[in-house]
Amino acid sequence: MAILELDLQIATEDTKHLPSEADFRLWVETALANSDEELEVTIRIVDEEESHALNHEYRGKDKPTNVLSFPFEAPPGLELPLLGDLVICAQIVQNEAEEQNKVPLHHWAHMTIHGILHLCGYDHINDDEADEMEAIETQLLSSLSISDPYLIKE
Repeated sequence: MAILELDLQIATEDTKHLPSEADFRLWVETALANSDEELEVTIRIVDEEESHALNHEYRGKDKPTNVLSFPFEAPPGLELPLLGDLVICAQIVQNEAEEQNKVPLHHWAHMTIHGILHLCGYDHINDDEADEMEAIETQLLSSLSISDPYLIKE
């Protein structure tokens, strides 16, 4: 298992429904269970304004989003154990959980694991990549006794 240094930054005033640092650590370690590297991850919990600004600047999308992943790319000759940064919008995750009838903590777990997989190089641009990434997410979440987040709930 990866040795993990987690930097959790709370940059929102809406802290009522936030998971604990132990929750985030568990989810990141679950996503990185097959790694034996020493890794550092930063998770920044933000409000819609910061999410919107970052999503616009880095993805050209003029709206806030649930999770943004910023993999660390070391310059040549520099070796650091930094995997990258996740920026998660508290309000979007909470609203999505309510709209999708999901347990909020389970949706937080999904968004965290989803973001970590992006940091590890997974993507969902085409259908094959999406199928692979969703299968990994579903399996990792299942190991935490969380049901398939892609099942449509009525």
